[in-house]
Amino acid sequence: MVNQAAEKVVKHLCLTFSKKFDDFKGLYLFGAYLENFVENDEDIEIIALFETEDRSKREQIWPLIGKTETDFDVTIDLYPFTEESFKKDEDLYNEVMEEGIFYNPAGIRQ
Repeated sequence: MVNQAAEKVVKHLCLTFSKKFDDFKGLYLFGAYLENFVENDEDIEIIALFETEDRSKREQIWPLIGKTETDFDVTIDLYPFTEESFKKDEDLYNEVMEEGIFYNPAGIRQ
C-alpha cells in the first residue's frame, strides 16, 4: 500500500512536469514510501523520465522540487533520467523495476 502523502506529491509532480516539459514520460515511486509505515526523516524517492536530460533541464527541475518540498513539507530525492540512461544504471534500474510504481504524465498509476 502506497503512502498517501507520497502519492499526492507524485501526482503533483507529474502534473507540474507535464506542464513544464513536453518530453516528460512519467515518474517511478520507489523506496520506503511504498509502505504506509514511514519514518519522518525518509525521503520520497522518485525517478523522473524524460526524452532528454541535461544540465539545462536539471536547472529547471530543482526549483520545482524545492517548491514541492516546501508546499508538502517533505524531502524528495529525485533522479532525472532518459529511459536509456536509466537502464544503464543497472542496480537502480533493477531495484525500481522490482518494487517501483509507475505514474504516467497525468499522474495515473500504471
